[in-house]
Amino acid sequence: MESVYEAAGGSEGLVRLARAWHARVMADDVVSHAFSHGFHPQHSERLAAYWAEALGGPADYSTRYGDETSVVRMHSGNGPHEEMDRRAIACFDQALDDLGVREPVRQVLHDYFAWAATTTMARYPESADEVPDGLAIPRWSWDGLQR
Repeated sequence: MESVYEAAGGSEGLVRLARAWHARVMADDVVSHAFSHGFHPQHSERLAAYWAEALGGPADYSTRYGDETSVVRMHSGNGPHEEMDRRAIACFDQALDDLGVREPVRQVLHDYFAWAATTTMARYPESADEVPDGLAIPRWSWDGLQR
């Protein structure tokens, strides 16, 4: 059985998805605030590499850019942001629609993104200093979070 990564189109498919999501986010009045301080010029490519690793693809993110701790710290210390999370998920779903992503991979990608946005990326709202060292990128499959 192919991985979610493969079903999503591999690296190229996830780069397209990351770009489509980022375009949707930047057009959203609430979610775009998260990028008001600026962002890395290769944000979409890095995001796609992170998603790839989480979804069963190569460990390029961990090898080149950092571990889960570094990702979670980037998303921590900004207080609770449920509305932003909800809208980021809506932007993700719109990006899936924009690209014509079909079932069953569409639902799995939605579930992964919604889970990540509302759990790991929202776990430390008070301070990035609370994020423990050495976290590994969680793995997601057709059956959800892999333990």
